[in-house]
Amino acid sequence: MHFNWSALKNAIIDGVRQLASRPIYIITMIGVPLFCTFFFLDFMKEGLPLKTPAAIVDLDNTPVSRNVSRNLGASELVDLKYHPTSYAEAMDLLKSAKIYGFFMIPRNFEADAKAGRETTITYYCNMAYFIPGTLSFKTFKQTAVTTSGSIVMTTLVGAGVNQELVGTLMQPVVTQAHTIGNPWLNYSIYLSNSFLPCLLQLIIFQVTAFSILQEIKRGTSVQWIKDAGGSVTIACAGKLLPQFVIFSVTGLAIQGMMFGLWDFPLNSNPLNMITAMLLLVASSQAFALLVACTIPNLRFSLSILSLLGILSFSIGGFSFPVEDMYPAIGIFSYLIPVRYYFLIYVNVALNGYEIYYCRWDYIVMILFLLAPMGMLWKLKRSSLNPVYIP
Repeated sequence: MHFNWSALKNAIIDGVRQLASRPIYIITMIGVPLFCTFFFLDFMKEGLPLKTPAAIVDLDNTPVSRNVSRNLGASELVDLKYHPTSYAEAMDLLKSAKIYGFFMIPRNFEADAKAGRETTITYYCNMAYFIPGTLSFKTFKQTAVTTSGSIVMTTLVGAGVNQELVGTLMQPVVTQAHTIGNPWLNYSIYLSNSFLPCLLQLIIFQVTAFSILQEIKRGTSVQWIKDAGGSVTIACAGKLLPQFVIFSVTGLAIQGMMFGLWDFPLNSNPLNMITAMLLLVASSQAFALLVACTIPNLRFSLSILSLLGILSFSIGGFSFPVEDMYPAIGIFSYLIPVRYYFLIYVNVALNGYEIYYCRWDYIVMILFLLAPMGMLWKLKRSSLNPVYIP
């Protein structure tokens, strides 16, 4: 069987001409991803938000309570910008979003602690803002536990118990933490390599479906198929190949910024991640083409792809383990290409696994390329009989 190279050439020329006809294509395919990458990486350059605005309400105002305040203020995660004198005043600051949490020391705290009477340290965190709220909670809890242990130790030593014995009783088991893959506990190393590829996938979804289905909307799909020698496969290939080249360059530039300029860990051969990015671009195009073939309506397809692209940030398992999701929800994570790119990144770049142990993730991304083949006939039928439904 003779392949029609002339038809493919014409299709590629049509695809390039389409991209050059509207500047929005280049802005969307290159400008938006690279701008978001630079913004996000620069925003997260410290690794995690530091000095979250917080407050402390010291109703005791004794040497012990002031020592607690100094310990809390020395933390790098919170900034004690305010020192309200009452619970109501602190709560007003919290509700107005001037602070993300406050730590409250009750009256008679020192006297009750030294006398062995029960006393309560209270802290409040605004978890509507998840990251600053979580950082405030972590710092407040650590301070409360440390304060409690310090008071118990002082009381026991004052009662005549040997200080070394008290230390053993307070911490009978000493733990050692070894953070593998991200020893700096840098949020950006984890978040950027999930958020940015997912953003790129969303853009690929939109551009791929729009570039194909606008032919039907504008009534030019008949000529589009004719220029490709009557083959819908060649027509789609000619349209998507120029986009693949541009998106691949953009994706590799994103990786270059992360692994090169920002020195993110890459504990394997760079070719493994380069291959993963190329497969992410191609599989995302194939996924969008599948949706466009199944629902050859511009508005419906873009709506569905937008929804799936946005949900990918959640169901991709970036911030919540897929294994702990409801099965009816978790199953969708395996239907989106970026999930497999993320698994490759974690295993290859962070953990330094050999590519053999991630082979199935690569294979699944390759299989995505075959997914739209069985539905191209429907796209061809709609293209040859264009009926736009607004």
